[in-house]
Amino acid sequence: MRLRGKTALITGAARGIGRAYAEAYIAEGARVAIADINAEGVRATAAEIGAYPVVMDVTDQASIEAGVADAAAALGGIDILINNAALFDLAPIVEISRASYDRLFAINVGGTLFTLQAVAKHMIDTGRRGKIINMASQAGRRGEPLVAVYCATKAAVISLTQSAGLDLIRHGINVNAIAPGVVDGEHWDGVDAKFAAWENKPRGQKKREVGAAVPFGRMGTAQDLTGMAIFLATPEADYIVAQTYNVDGGNWMS
Repeated sequence: MRLRGKTALITGAARGIGRAYAEAYIAEGARVAIADINAEGVRATAAEIGAYPVVMDVTDQASIEAGVADAAAALGGIDILINNAALFDLAPIVEISRASYDRLFAINVGGTLFTLQAVAKHMIDTGRRGKIINMASQAGRRGEPLVAVYCATKAAVISLTQSAGLDLIRHGINVNAIAPGVVDGEHWDGVDAKFAAWENKPRGQKKREVGAAVPFGRMGTAQDLTGMAIFLATPEADYIVAQTYNVDGGNWMS
């Protein structure tokens, strides 16, 4: 019960990694609000795991502000934010569309920044020493031939984490990030399908290849990430500021 008495808002949490974070936080004693653009999905998940549902579009400022206010009112304040909402796409450089670029940056970078901003304002106004955890990626540590825009967005999240962390620690707000590697699940099934189309591979082949290349010996799971998410939200991490932690089975060292 390391998070007993704490409250948390987790975005992009109707399913996948966000849902796993919510379940882990609840098991550790936190009261949790889960936010997602999928209204039906977030309400169903909230009912299943015992969380409070918030319908939020992280590309819309009014929706972010309303969602943060809703979560804060329901929970009695927000102590922890996990910025998990994100979108993936890929294409060769000469095939990248302006629409895909705009969408990925609006969600992955803009959504992270302006949700962080709204929650930080709430934390400062209420005088609470909060924790903000952004979701980066191993893709933010290096370029990849077909994944230029997504890699750029996650590199931006790492940089944003550093800047926000340095700025907000004077208010007692710790900002850090988690950089997963390849995480099995519904998300990577979609990623595999995109690689299959561009690399002319059978469905499932890319997923098998990247899993076999992980030094640990397999792809990660959402549950492999929850320990770091819990740790960064506890007082044990009070002296950790503006860092991005790789949780990737040894895929990247930095």
